[in-house]
Amino acid sequence: MDRLTGIHAVKEALEARRPIDRIAIAKGRQDTRIEEIVQLARQQSIPVRFEDRMQLDRLANSKDHQGVVALAAARAAATLDDILSGANHARGQLGLIILLDGVEDPHNLGAIVRTALAVGAHGVVIPERRAAGLTDTVARSSAGALAHLPVAKVTNLARAMEELKEAGYWLVGLDERADKVYTEVDYTSPVGIVLGSEGQGLHELTRKRCDFVVSLPTTGPVKSLNVSVAAGVVLFEALRQRHAASQSE
Repeated sequence: MDRLTGIHAVKEALEARRPIDRIAIAKGRQDTRIEEIVQLARQQSIPVRFEDRMQLDRLANSKDHQGVVALAAARAAATLDDILSGANHARGQLGLIILLDGVEDPHNLGAIVRTALAVGAHGVVIPERRAAGLTDTVARSSAGALAHLPVAKVTNLARAMEELKEAGYWLVGLDERADKVYTEVDYTSPVGIVLGSEGQGLHELTRKRCDFVVSLPTTGPVKSLNVSVAAGVVLFEALRQRHAASQSE
């Protein structure tokens, strides 16, 4: 079940330390019980958002939510350090990490996680805000891959990109406006693939932090692909290059 509604249900879930993606609280809703929920959430690093009551009605698919809605997570999020540690200890493999700049459709996130696992990636990094979380819908869309691939939630994607650079990673961003084609980049070193949101693509701050920005050449009236499809194209190019490099050694 993706949603938990009501003060009692949400508080019980927090006390039991159930994986929770985020909590939404109606603006103006302030009392001792709400404050307890906020404090419990902060102790567990669970994002809390204060939203209009109409938004909570839509989120809960009901008006009977007492001003509190929690989105349950299919699994607890990892950390960027977890992913880097796993990449460092993977025998005979160079780091391959996917960073998502605000992918909001849980089906797209699930599909990307499944593809990432298929190509041997070491993890996926997503921002806490304005992005799909690790819900049951994502788990189902990943067809089980979410149970096997670490997905880290970070408060600041730009800072996570800088940490990857310091760890020796090259960052390759995907943008339909880029002049360089995705096959013109070398993926045989530790690399992070950066993908933008469904509507806006890469944010400018994210784009500027990429070492390379590449595009997928298309013909006909379609100028851009679904983000999960684009992820698959670039990730399998990385896999192809790495396989070719290993064969030539």
